[in-house]
Amino acid sequence: MKIAIASGKGGTGKTTLSVNLSAYLAEDEEIVLSDLDVEEPNSGLFINARMVHEEEKYKMVPEWKEDQCTLCGICQEVCNFHAVIQLGEMIMVFPELCHGCYACSELCPTDALPMIPKKMGMLKHLQNDKLSFIESRLDVGEEQAVPLIKQSQDYIDEHFTDDILRIYDSPPGTSCPVIEATKDADFVILVTEPTPFGLHDLKIAVETMKELKKPFGVVVNRHGIGNDGVLRYCEDKDIPVLAKIPNDRKIAELYSEGKLIYNEVPEVKQELDKIIAYLRTLKQGGVQ
Repeated sequence: MKIAIASGKGGTGKTTLSVNLSAYLAEDEEIVLSDLDVEEPNSGLFINARMVHEEEKYKMVPEWKEDQCTLCGICQEVCNFHAVIQLGEMIMVFPELCHGCYACSELCPTDALPMIPKKMGMLKHLQNDKLSFIESRLDVGEEQAVPLIKQSQDYIDEHFTDDILRIYDSPPGTSCPVIEATKDADFVILVTEPTPFGLHDLKIAVETMKELKKPFGVVVNRHGIGNDGVLRYCEDKDIPVLAKIPNDRKIAELYSEGKLIYNEVPEVKQELDKIIAYLRTLKQGGVQ
């Protein structure tokens, strides 16, 4: 199974749930945890593991060859993202806007826009016993997270068999990076908090998952603060609430020290057990 852990907003506890659930499961079986929040990955702060592999990641962008160009203007016409524009007798390429679709390069009649690799980030593969951790980090100044997320998922597909459970710590929000991180998931866990802001953004995340036709459930983090609006919403919409992680100062203290929580706070382990039981029921029911 591929489990994506997402949310409608940042700071709800996606990483807290991802690393603790992964470490807990890895006590008994092989697990792959991938931090797909490539703009600011932080799952690695909680994972004590040895480096297995590290590589630079690249995306393909066009490079203008002035001596071959006839200034026909086709490249500017076919680029939907304004990454290639014609200014007088010059073709300007903006790599930060390029989505690597190859349209300008393939349709250029004189091959004046060959695609070349441009470094966009790094991928690291770390190992701690049965837990494999994949972290990808976008270079500072890079605009697009989606290509690096896609390449990270491809790396996992190439190096791990399908029978190993994969957990994706997804980016926050509901924009393109989240779509990329969750589109191939078998199940999505939406982490929220019991506040008006949490409910507002949960509703957006729910609509996004429905649009993607993804099965999903909700985990309420910091349960005990705010109000019961999230729980009433989930009940009204028949959305399964998988767990309620309590609002506990000790959890915040452990998190701030970069420590795992489930072994220190029994209530957290109990809630993780509920999530694991639900996921196993899903798998037995046919979600592969």
